[in-house]
Amino acid sequence: MIEFDNRTILDIDIRVATQIADFLSTKDIELIITDNKEMQEINKEHRGIDKDTDVLSFPYEDVPMCPLGSIVISWEHIEAKAKELGHSNNDEFLLLFIHGLLHLLGYDHEVDTGEMREKEAELIKKYNLPKSLIIRTQG
Repeated sequence: MIEFDNRTILDIDIRVATQIADFLSTKDIELIITDNKEMQEINKEHRGIDKDTDVLSFPYEDVPMCPLGSIVISWEHIEAKAKELGHSNNDEFLLLFIHGLLHLLGYDHEVDTGEMREKEAELIKKYNLPKSLIIRTQG
């Protein structure tokens, strides 16, 4: 189950995100959509990086009955990247959601040898998302 907190005016459909989450985990997930200002504050507080970003993931402890973690996504990054790449806001949201969810599950593109990118591409294909999203994850 996704506990969804949309703090914006952006209209986001989480049905496919829920299917993806249920496919990958039985644990609950907190999902927050917010603005760049709050993303910058969260990024500074938790990572020591004083700038906004597109998506942040915060895994919880792996104990029974505990949610998997939190995913925080910037609606301004969703809109900007969707416009730049010519796909819908919802498609961009789903790519960022997948990226954040994989981090919650322990994937880390900064240290792995491509496993996270491969899993992103697999999920993009499985859920019939635009091929432009696959190409982007291979960079």
